[in-house]
Amino acid sequence: QAQLVESGGGLVQPGGSLRLSCAASKSIFNSFTMGWYRQAPGKQRELVASITSGGATNYADSVKGRFTISRDNAKNTVYLQMNSLKPEDTAVYYCRSQTGNWGQGTQVTVSS
Repeated sequence: QAQLVESGGGLVQPGGSLRLSCAASKSIFNSFTMGWYRQAPGKQRELVASITSGGATNYADSVKGRFTISRDNAKNTVYLQMNSLKPEDTAVYYCRSQTGNWGQGTQVTVSS
């Protein structure tokens, strides 16, 4: 069964860093664009960053210069390196494949 499994969330102080990982089944990873989304309480889910199979990236304006998306095609894994975190980055972060599959989400909380 095709699946996406996120990890790496947690509690971090403002200005800190976290690295999220999303391990995917090969059938929904290879050749597909992968994305990281987030949903804060009371808000709609939004795209944070995406990366094509060839490595082209796209970022939301709110995270440009702070977050970096990358992928390891040999490990069927996509990453989100988050630096200079702010309280407004607090949300559940989801991994999504272009096929439409979603992960279960991982909580990121930025608070002092």
